[in-house]
Amino acid sequence: MTIVITAFEQSPDGGKGLARDTRVRWALEEVGLPYEVRLVSLCAMKEAEHLAIHPFGQIPTYEEGDLALFETGAIVFHIAERHAGLLPVDESERARAIMWMFAALSTVEPPILELAHAKLLEGDQPWSRERLPLVRDRVRDRLRQLSARLGEADWLDGAFSAGDLLMVSVLLRLKPSGLLDEFANLAAYAARGEARPAYQRAFAAQLAINAPMP
Repeated sequence: MTIVITAFEQSPDGGKGLARDTRVRWALEEVGLPYEVRLVSLCAMKEAEHLAIHPFGQIPTYEEGDLALFETGAIVFHIAERHAGLLPVDESERARAIMWMFAALSTVEPPILELAHAKLLEGDQPWSRERLPLVRDRVRDRLRQLSARLGEADWLDGAFSAGDLLMVSVLLRLKPSGLLDEFANLAAYAARGEARPAYQRAFAAQLAINAPMP
């Protein structure tokens, strides 16, 4: 059965790989699964056809036969569970990889998203200048904890896993802020993720949609 995912017709980030369909593309590339992409506009995301698959009107979605999924973490987990390459075989190692998937999305990403919102959506508010340093410090606190846990290891827990895929995707959101560069081992960790051929293919596919016409 053909796998079909949805992506922005024109991504708000202009193809920098920050849209969440990149995470799903990356997972599919890691396990070697072909897929098709259905592009949706911002307006179409709020229409009944798309809402029937994603009730919150977002992307990505994942369709395979009668199965329809939303939420990036759930989609990546579904792919990783059914295809070799993203979760270890050993039960304990597998459980820890899944733990890191949750940690990336539930613990590390929220303050990073808060920083993005503070800059993009609240930057013109009179209290923004006082709040922004507090938000940046909350991000630093998480990065400091993650940096200490990673240490000099290449990946979070042994071999590369879906936990690393999601954690690297989350950390890449910080590149424009400069905060990631304050933690050399995390910057190197994210760079290792970006250098993986599967990520490069996923990034190129997302960029190709958003590249300006000559």
